[in-house]
Amino acid sequence: MSIKRFIPNFITLLNLFCGSIAVIFAVNNNFVAAAIFVFLGIFFDFFDGLLARKLNVQSELGIQLDSLADMVTSGLVPGIVMYKLISMSMVAPEMFTKTEWSSTTTWDSISISFMPLVGLFITLASAYRLAKFNIDEDQQSYFKGLPTPANTLLILSLPLIIEFQNSSFFNSLISNQWFLIGLTIGSCYILNSNIKLFALKFKNYSFSDNKFRYTLIVLSIFLMIAFHFIAIPLIIILYIVLSVLKNVTTK
Repeated sequence: MSIKRFIPNFITLLNLFCGSIAVIFAVNNNFVAAAIFVFLGIFFDFFDGLLARKLNVQSELGIQLDSLADMVTSGLVPGIVMYKLISMSMVAPEMFTKTEWSSTTTWDSISISFMPLVGLFITLASAYRLAKFNIDEDQQSYFKGLPTPANTLLILSLPLIIEFQNSSFFNSLISNQWFLIGLTIGSCYILNSNIKLFALKFKNYSFSDNKFRYTLIVLSIFLMIAFHFIAIPLIIILYIVLSVLKNVTTK
């Protein structure tokens, strides 16, 4: 049996390995390190499928393994990060609005605050989205709902904005528990919505066939240069808007 059959699966396992390390860092509130390993995991996630197609070794095992790896890197990690962000937003006195909602139940040495658990809905929604993707044969040239890696980049951008952008407006916004809860609900919805979002797969390189893809890439570069990490949520919004425009113009 040729060793090339195992190369894409090995790359997928590197994605899972990076995601597992990111979980450890996220649990310990080291969001920068968690983001670095998530970015690495998403990098490997992009190339495992590409290698499988180039080597012509696609397999059902590879498809299932890819989803399992994504469940950690792009499902569990963003859920933990959101859980942590909501927890932190509730520590600041000015963020308390309904203290009875932040009640804590204690079993011996285990203390659980219920409100931050809402952040883990992202993990549940990601699992549901990945399961639907596996059984949906239509999603070849487009996605139904936001792909889990894109949603993960959105969530991971929040602590990076606080860490590196030093914007009082965005810092106060991201540290607001109601904003975070609203974003969590919106994230769960867009992950499993029926909105068709175009994939960044080029069948050819003509501008007429790929004008929305080229527009996204060019504007994303400008946004990253101008706004750095703040550009990430802007790019996600741009991606959704361009996809809706593409759907309308195509019809």
